[in-house]
Amino acid sequence: MRPVTWIVTEDLAGTRNQCLGVAEVLGVTPIVKTITLKEPWKTLSPYLGFEGSYMFFGDGLLPPWPDLLIASGRKTIAASRFIKNKSGGKTFTVQIQDPRVSSKYFDLVAVPFHDPTRGENVIVTHAAPNRITDEKLNTARIEFENLLSHLPSPRVAVMIGGNSKSHRMTPALTEKLCTQILNLAQTGVGVMMTASRRTGLENEKILKEKLQHKNIYYWDGTGANPYFGFLAWADVLFVTSDSTSMISEAATTGKPVYVISLEGGSKRHDKMLQHFQDLGITRPFTGVLEDWRYQPLRDAHYVAEEIRRKSRLF
Repeated sequence: MRPVTWIVTEDLAGTRNQCLGVAEVLGVTPIVKTITLKEPWKTLSPYLGFEGSYMFFGDGLLPPWPDLLIASGRKTIAASRFIKNKSGGKTFTVQIQDPRVSSKYFDLVAVPFHDPTRGENVIVTHAAPNRITDEKLNTARIEFENLLSHLPSPRVAVMIGGNSKSHRMTPALTEKLCTQILNLAQTGVGVMMTASRRTGLENEKILKEKLQHKNIYYWDGTGANPYFGFLAWADVLFVTSDSTSMISEAATTGKPVYVISLEGGSKRHDKMLQHFQDLGITRPFTGVLEDWRYQPLRDAHYVAEEIRRKSRLF
């Protein structure tokens, strides 16, 4: 019998997918709960040591308590401690991403290489666990064959993020990217593109107006999301530098990954980007395609293996 598993996250797809990726490797079907903190706890800090049901709203955190909790995100720290306490210590708690509090409050903490927390119950991943597997990519290749197989080879998947706390995607950068992508398409390269909410309306307008070519497929947000299909059909991947999750997912494929630099950055994020370059996974995009190989990342598998080893639930 599989252990009862909860995933608790904020309403952020990136953090939720990190937890789901680990759960899927474990072979469990989790109950996914989305929460946030009430005021004043949201404005103050979950690091103060308070924990109680009065702090949360969203999906209920009520008994029976799970055997395994996988949580991610700053606002879930208090929830993890609350569940651990209410279960009488029976729930095995796993915190994905650096909680920036003592790891003693959790049974296992998985932090990416570029974050500082270390300890006896801390494991260090290269980046963010994710849901990418060979099986999913094989399924996506079949699912999106009619949509993408007509594009010429080599095929490039371009995943655009955008503005964040530390990065900025300017119209000038977008214009430059469009020129580079159009040049590739005109030389017979197939291009598959998708943007995000963070790309911004002005940048999206530029992308849609400039990238008009028979060799370019630009997903407009309608129909099934072809993101996994892009990863499956691509020979080469381009990802903007702002997105840890998209770079991590691209690195799980084993395919060449080019990083498209945006303005800004941070010491922590730049450390992550440098780590990926040092591993031979990524290179800066200069407009010319190259081919190289590396060992695909398997961070979700690593976290799952440690859960199996330490929890004794499997």
